[in-house]
Amino acid sequence: MRDFRDAKAMAQTLREALKAKSVSLTHSESLELVAKLLGFHDWNVLSARIASEHRPVASAPIALPLISVGARLPTVPLRDFVVFPKMDAPLLMGREASKRAVEHALAGDQRVLAVTQRRATDDNPAAQDLYGIGVVASVMQHAAGEGGTVKLAIKCIERAAIVHMTEDQFLTAEIAPFRELRGQEAEAFSLMGTVLETFQAYHTWSPSTPAYLRIALTRLQNIRQPSVLADAVAPFLLIDIARRQDLLETSDVIARLEKILAVMKAGQQAA
Repeated sequence: MRDFRDAKAMAQTLREALKAKSVSLTHSESLELVAKLLGFHDWNVLSARIASEHRPVASAPIALPLISVGARLPTVPLRDFVVFPKMDAPLLMGREASKRAVEHALAGDQRVLAVTQRRATDDNPAAQDLYGIGVVASVMQHAAGEGGTVKLAIKCIERAAIVHMTEDQFLTAEIAPFRELRGQEAEAFSLMGTVLETFQAYHTWSPSTPAYLRIALTRLQNIRQPSVLADAVAPFLLIDIARRQDLLETSDVIARLEKILAVMKAGQQAA
């Protein structure tokens, strides 16, 4: 009997069966569908689970990602904020569990997992109250704030899929690498120019335009990777938390750029 470890074979069987019925799916779409049928958040999470079951011995050294399957990080839930890789973000924390998570991080390698809550009103979110994809971040600054709060400055590094979450004095996530798709294809690089042009039209530029937007535009123009550009533009979109999280969870870089373009074009039409 097949189980989750046979997911790739199942995806191929599904794809062939649907093709016989004139239903076309890409390989990645088949994998995503099988992951959800097996009860996993997406293919990234399922792939991490499979890797944790079967870890082959490498015959030669290989380049490892910044995070590895099974890595565990103290977790900081974000109420109404979605962070993206390469972003520098200020955080103000008042919840004791979050403060303990940061203290644990500072005693180690200074990394936390920043992950958005599904409902901003939850004061003590549990594992099921958080989205399944977050961002590994490094705590750069840490200072006491007013009323027992803690001020943080974090440098966001990369996406991570949550495989399992444990709850004790603070939340701890077992994480796995988030694998991006089609980030180096010609279409992705072609879309970069369109995204930049549309971004300039999306915001109103005048002598009174805030300095941070002018600085952002200059930085965007110097980006050379499609995935990095998408993540740099996303925080400047006028959209709600759920749509920001959707962009964070979109592993297909071309699809992510297309979603960003759709948002900006809709904003222009509404204006």
